[in-house]
Amino acid sequence: MTTLQVHLQGIGLWSATLGDFAAFQAQERGESVPAPAARPPAATLPANERRRVPESVLLAVEVAGQAVAMSGHAASEMLCVFSSAYGDQLISDYMCATLALAPAELSPTRFHNSVHNAPAGYWTMATGCHAASSAISAGHASFGAGLLEAATLCVAEERPVLLVCSDIAGSGPLGEMSGTHASFGCALVLSPQAETGSLGRLELTLMPHADKSLRPALTGDTWYETNPIAASAWPLMQNLARGQGKCILAAAETLALCAVLETPV
Repeated sequence: MTTLQVHLQGIGLWSATLGDFAAFQAQERGESVPAPAARPPAATLPANERRRVPESVLLAVEVAGQAVAMSGHAASEMLCVFSSAYGDQLISDYMCATLALAPAELSPTRFHNSVHNAPAGYWTMATGCHAASSAISAGHASFGAGLLEAATLCVAEERPVLLVCSDIAGSGPLGEMSGTHASFGCALVLSPQAETGSLGRLELTLMPHADKSLRPALTGDTWYETNPIAASAWPLMQNLARGQGKCILAAAETLALCAVLETPV
């Protein structure tokens, strides 16, 4: 099958215990790292927006800002792909409960923030980005599906693409269903060609699979198993920390991505 080749120019990462990709690398080396702020800083957003937007937006904007800053590219000119397995579970849980018990009390503001592309909207408005953006969901395969979409755009359009993947912790019946017990987000800036400061070349090959092990088990035994995006991205994130490696990522129910990361020459 055809192999997509892209180059990594920036990486963003945030969780309740890791404030950025450098902290993740340090943790992988066995070093202790300080805990980040209780909420993602999302400094790209204006102060008034940071105070009122939900955590799902703060998380996505924070990791996007980290990745773009590392890449050196202008956020205003970058194609964007935002991916989430479950969207804003807190607002969805609130809306379901309110519609069942007191539908007339539904908050228009919270409804506005419930749509799956809300983080993409806040990001593009904050950065003045007029390039195309999309928001996708593929359940447990949301990270791989997002990576496939972003890499395809990068190669086809021959321009950098920002990929943002994130999910916040759930609550209520939706949280029990999703098994999402912690928030996690990561972002990648992909370029069609190697540039100054390139972090590595990523080769992606789409392949069929019927291996149920590619569906992450959210057991909570380790930090990355408490979130579907973290569990799905974990094999590639480990390789990114090392600078090289090969892994298989779910991209759909019966499709997978073989991802080979090579260090820059």
